[in-house]
Amino acid sequence: MTTAARTPAAAAPVPPFRAFAALFRTELLKLVRNRAFVMPSLLLPVMFFALFALPNLDGHLGGVQAGQYMVVSYAAYSLVSTALFAFGVNIATERASGWMRQLRITPVTPGAYLASKVLAAMLMGLLSVLVLLVFARISGGVSLPASMLGVVLLRLLVGMVPFALLGLTLGLALGPSGAAPTANLINIPLMFASGIFYPLDVAPKFIQSIAPYLPAYHYGQLGWTALGAKDPSNQLTHWAVLGGYALLFLGLSLWAYRRDEARRGG
Repeated sequence: MTTAARTPAAAAPVPPFRAFAALFRTELLKLVRNRAFVMPSLLLPVMFFALFALPNLDGHLGGVQAGQYMVVSYAAYSLVSTALFAFGVNIATERASGWMRQLRITPVTPGAYLASKVLAAMLMGLLSVLVLLVFARISGGVSLPASMLGVVLLRLLVGMVPFALLGLTLGLALGPSGAAPTANLINIPLMFASGIFYPLDVAPKFIQSIAPYLPAYHYGQLGWTALGAKDPSNQLTHWAVLGGYALLFLGLSLWAYRRDEARRGG
């Protein structure tokens, strides 16, 4: 009498989209449930608009209504902040907790992992912009025509790419205790020096001279020119500069990823 050894049945392959959908749902829930991230993301753009825009709604900036101009400014700030923190802090925390290593034994591919984070960050950013638009409409009567708003959002969402890659670099290069303060250290000065928080016309000369070399300056121009604001250069220049920064941050994120792999023994 012989006995045949039984082998466990192979697990059925999981369709790629199903794995992506499950991970995307997880990413979205993590962002929404993180009150320390959600509350500042929703409230800070509204607070800045209340402080700096509401007292100056009658004026003009760049040849367009100041209220519309500053709605776009704080929408840009909100999306850049979301890109930096949703990637940087979350990825640093997931590296420290071992979550990224566990994902490697699941059907989730690295592309699906990043795509789910990008999509979740975009939805979170759009939610914060929606809250800002509602507040601007109720408190100051400021609104953007639907067609104009569509162009603004399309440009700003595509323009988020280099900032998301910068956040990815911070998340891969730093620990959870260092990613958040470093992101703040980059984000706030970048907003001031790029004319997002206030017009560059009233900024010191040295800030006016460095602004055209900063990615947030060109990011803001994409939104403001969609309103019809005066453009000191042209659209191609803004996209070219943002594309160059995207390549730079992509290279840095790949370097940080390989360094992290080497430290953890692959």
